[in-house]
Amino acid sequence: MLNGRCMWMITEVMLDVKIVSQVLTSSVNEEKSSGDQSEDDGRWHYYLRMEEDTDYGNRFSSLCYINDHVGFLGTIKSSPSDFIVIEIDEQGQLVNKATDELLYKMNNILPEPNNFAKKTKLDLQNLSFEGGHNQELRTFTRCSSGDQNHQSTLESEATIDDGASKCEEETADVLGSLVDKKTNELLNQFAYNIKEKWNSETELVGPSPELSLGRILDKNQRASLHSAIRQKFPYLITVGKKSEIVVKPNFEYKELCHLVSEEEAFDFFKYLDAKKENSKFTFKPDTNKDHRKAVHHFVNKKFGNLVETKSFSELNYSADNPNVVITVKFREKAYKHRKRSHLECQERKVIYTAFTLRKENLEMFEAVGFLAIQLGVIPSDFSYAGLKDKKAITYQAMVVRKVTPERLKNIEKEIEKKRMNVFNIRSVDESLRLGQLKGNHFDIIIRNLKKQINDSADLKERILEAIENVKTKGFVNYYGPQRFGKGRKVHTDQIGLALLKTEMVKAIKLFLTPEDLDDPVNRAKKHFLQTEDAKGARSLMPEFKVRERAVLESLHRFGVTEEGCIQAWFSFPHSMRIFYVHAYSSKIWNEAVSYRLATYGSRVVEGDLVCLDGDVDDEHFPNGNVHLVTKEEESANTYAMHQVVLPILGYNIQYPKNKVGQWYQEILSRDGLHTCRFKVPALKLNVPGCYRQILKCPHNLSYQLIKDHEIDVKTEDSCISEATLSLFISFDLDSSCYATVCLREIMKHDV
Repeated sequence: MLNGRCMWMITEVMLDVKIVSQVLTSSVNEEKSSGDQSEDDGRWHYYLRMEEDTDYGNRFSSLCYINDHVGFLGTIKSSPSDFIVIEIDEQGQLVNKATDELLYKMNNILPEPNNFAKKTKLDLQNLSFEGGHNQELRTFTRCSSGDQNHQSTLESEATIDDGASKCEEETADVLGSLVDKKTNELLNQFAYNIKEKWNSETELVGPSPELSLGRILDKNQRASLHSAIRQKFPYLITVGKKSEIVVKPNFEYKELCHLVSEEEAFDFFKYLDAKKENSKFTFKPDTNKDHRKAVHHFVNKKFGNLVETKSFSELNYSADNPNVVITVKFREKAYKHRKRSHLECQERKVIYTAFTLRKENLEMFEAVGFLAIQLGVIPSDFSYAGLKDKKAITYQAMVVRKVTPERLKNIEKEIEKKRMNVFNIRSVDESLRLGQLKGNHFDIIIRNLKKQINDSADLKERILEAIENVKTKGFVNYYGPQRFGKGRKVHTDQIGLALLKTEMVKAIKLFLTPEDLDDPVNRAKKHFLQTEDAKGARSLMPEFKVRERAVLESLHRFGVTEEGCIQAWFSFPHSMRIFYVHAYSSKIWNEAVSYRLATYGSRVVEGDLVCLDGDVDDEHFPNGNVHLVTKEEESANTYAMHQVVLPILGYNIQYPKNKVGQWYQEILSRDGLHTCRFKVPALKLNVPGCYRQILKCPHNLSYQLIKDHEIDVKTEDSCISEATLSLFISFDLDSSCYATVCLREIMKHDV
């Protein structure tokens, strides 16, 4: 290895690799090729590209460090218990904790999910709350067409006032039970501001204002909140974005207010939202035929698929006073269809069971395959928020379809034999999505601590310096090695590239390429590649290799053709198919970051992309939050390095407007993707792309130096000295960040 004070350390895995150039210790001239550039401000250190990428480990030996400490040596994952990963859910809770207390707290705020009928609208007449919330909620009948023939005008003004006030109170009660106090206040203020602007006849300038109420995971609670908001504020609309609810102005309401009174518009939109079968809504009497025609036209144009309108003369009609009313009622066919769909949905209601999976030293897909066999389902019936390490003890949330909680509990003893446990078992309403987590918590022991070669400083001081540096300055947010698989011959990103180029046969053969090992799995793969005998290869493939066996079964049925390989890919769940494409995008992102840092260093420069949202904990923020840095902003140092983002490939991203953007285009051309639309219709894959911050910091970091005899030593190498120091370190990372990458920055060598 190089001297500990050098700007880079080369690990043992690189001994046979030809280094193209040496590490630079100062800025280089512009004439240097961009791959060999470095701008050194005393903190940023870059390792240069190697001539060949024949060894997978070399990819991670060629990445950058950003801190200038020397680091230290050590061993991670001496045993699975040295590396504990606990998922943090979207509410910020560790998933290994029992959910009873959490559910109790949630129940005091939100209605019990199972007590809602699966309707698209809130049925307030039948809504009640379990346990402590068994307070009956009065309905909106007085103000939302509970009568068979709803009238906008009533005989008594007092009745109107009384009904309206009761309705508002009841609506407030419902909203108060669905959102917290702060969100309720923000919603009321947003609604007030919209009405004020409309009442002052001030035009809304720019994009339509909107208010996000955040993510609500339970589908029935979202439906209830949608309806409750529209009942209280008919001049607002609600839009669902995945699990998020966004509130916007209802411009159709404003348009109707130009034709009828605001009271009528208010009641009409509440009538529409309530969707009460066989109910009618009647506008106020109108003597103007052209005006009535305009109202008919508006209602039928906007809502003609839902309602129909008719004009009727009033009972006291006379030639001198031709008062005519417009009555609106729901179309009968719409109701029949809605009722039938609702009944069918009830009959076909899919069972979803959530649980926390604890696994030890087990590859995740192998764990899912084993669970699928035990439960009599297929791997694609399982959903999860993220992948977890193999050589570790990991805890993660999962959801399985078509399995009851009781059935899952029945296999607990059987799966313990495979070093798995399931707990926090409960019924839920939907699957999990990839990325549906806040982050991960890590408890890690680094053993056999040593100083870098030729480093004369105190080891404890080196460790303290390294941890504090990364705690303050962060680390380069690379994708870790586990993103790309452990294979030496084929990596997951190569399969992803083949899929993006719609080379289906090549992708399948890459997936089934054997390693240079003589074991049943690789013998089966070798047999297939040599003979294309899918049936014979499947018979050789061990049963625990569920994915490989499923692919071979499909190839046996459909043949090793383009179409047959497409069918074989459909034996994987969507999350698995997209995983390979994401692996390719991740590899390119890693390369892009190294190029960006080698080219511009720690400066935020013109053409960089920055995220304007200061609190970003995932990759999925909209294009509207991404800003292109101007020359003036570069000169004024307007933005900090932690705000800089780079795009992850897809069809809905923008590229930097500098050398980095040019680099992306060159790479796409190199890989034959210059015309790629990042959609693979044959596999139902759409890759919109997103953005990822270059730098990340660990949260809640703590550590302790201990001697090995003070802790339970279960290493695979029993020769470690009892006097050897070990480091216990604990921290949280945002979703899609890698602990091994953070540790690499701390230790200054590949882990």
